[in-house]
Amino acid sequence: MQEKRKLVFLHEKVHSSNRLTDVMLRKTRIILAAIAFTLITMLFLDFTGSLHRWFGWLAKIQFLPAVLAMNFAVVSILVILTLLCGRVYCSVICPLGVMQDIISWAHGRAKKKNRFRFSWSPAKNWLRYGMLAIFIAVAAAGLMSIAALIAPYSAYGRIAGSFLAPIWQWGNNLLAWFAGRVDSYAFYSTDVWMKSLPTFIIAAMTLIVIFILAWKNGRTWCNTICPVGTVLGFLSRFSLFKPVIDTEKCRNCGLCGRHCKASCINMKEHEIDYSRCVACFDCLDTCREGAISWSPVWKKKNSSKVQSRDALTGNDDVISHDSAHAGPCADNGRRTFIASAAMALTAATVKAQEMKVDGGLAAIQDKKAPRRMTPLKPAGSVSLKNFSEHCTACQLCVSVCPNQVLRPSGNLMTLMQPEMSFERGWCRPECTKCSEVCPSGPIRPVTVEEKSSIQIGHAVVIYENCVVNSDGVSCGNCARHCPSGAIRMVHSIPGDKSSLMIPTVVEERCIGCGACENLCPARPFSAIYVEGHEVHKRI
Repeated sequence: MQEKRKLVFLHEKVHSSNRLTDVMLRKTRIILAAIAFTLITMLFLDFTGSLHRWFGWLAKIQFLPAVLAMNFAVVSILVILTLLCGRVYCSVICPLGVMQDIISWAHGRAKKKNRFRFSWSPAKNWLRYGMLAIFIAVAAAGLMSIAALIAPYSAYGRIAGSFLAPIWQWGNNLLAWFAGRVDSYAFYSTDVWMKSLPTFIIAAMTLIVIFILAWKNGRTWCNTICPVGTVLGFLSRFSLFKPVIDTEKCRNCGLCGRHCKASCINMKEHEIDYSRCVACFDCLDTCREGAISWSPVWKKKNSSKVQSRDALTGNDDVISHDSAHAGPCADNGRRTFIASAAMALTAATVKAQEMKVDGGLAAIQDKKAPRRMTPLKPAGSVSLKNFSEHCTACQLCVSVCPNQVLRPSGNLMTLMQPEMSFERGWCRPECTKCSEVCPSGPIRPVTVEEKSSIQIGHAVVIYENCVVNSDGVSCGNCARHCPSGAIRMVHSIPGDKSSLMIPTVVEERCIGCGACENLCPARPFSAIYVEGHEVHKRI
């Protein structure tokens, strides 16, 4: 009897140690996921681009951007990580996956009776691999903008850029307004505007679909639609460490299956579909009997160094455990720090700051974008073909552009992929932020010196729009501000030195920065605009 008690005590000690390890695995995963999710979100909100110097690598370790950028080191690391530990990428690194976990968690907290709403469902492999085949076919056809509609990192980028970024910028402008009242320049205001209606609509539709799926069924998107989830799911079948069910300890309470957001635990057969398991470790934390453990594949399913409790004692009532799920700690809740009145004040302030007047007498008419025969792409894009084949339309470069030059395209063939226009600013030669933050390779890194020698387009003059001809006044604004000296002023009447001067373009020197188009006083269409090049040139 004494030896039985010692064995029971040893069993309980081992069980307690294993239990602590399982809890720590889940907590560690949650902490790492929260940090990665917050920092990646901030990359899309930080309009200054300063965070990218420290955390820009988080965008470059995303699976699809790394594949398109042919970053073999990152792809190899992610593949090895999956083969070792399963789909840790989906539960920690992917921002869209973490967002689904947050939505599902919020549903469980809002309706506590629904915390155990999940149940086993067979894998829909026909849908999973069908979506993957369509994705690969569309991407191989050069229609990356269409394939990017279901790319996880890009989908989250569009959601963050369309809905979170404006709120962040309004908050910044509110702080800038208050700072201005006390003669402080710690903050500066920025324009808040809709860069593309089609992109906004697609982001809204994506958010609605993902929200509904995550609210009701957890990781349905990841295991039925997401191409990255399908690829990593196939690899995770062969992972070395997996959650394993010990049938000797399992009491068939079903708690693990009712907590599995991937619906991949079949308790009737004591099986786990590892292709759908996202390594969240919720099942390990839920099981009070220690029947599920994260174990290497060479460890047998039913093996245990210590015998089960019933075998040690010979009866079922020596020691009893409460298998009921422990209630979570009370949630302190979250509070929003911007009141509706402050938001209204901010909106009014931003509107007032956006008002541009001519001598205080009349509002200046807003510029309109010209119809370009060839779209403009940033320096480092190499060509339109290279850009369209590699860009996932994640909107990271759009978010970080300090001059408001980049905005998503509305063209069906390049839908949501960024292009340049100069109604709000011009592409300064000393700025290379878009090439620094681009994770998938459509905009290759360039130095300031290289950018000044890359010709992305050339300026074209429309003389009937020029104020020299339309208003009979002297101007020369385009020539004064051209950083490459590509615009020269000549007499409007050849040989008549008393005639007004009009601009002419030396195409060989023009780099297509758009300074002339942006600073031209003609409204609503500039008298000079930049036409893009299909293949960028060196000058």
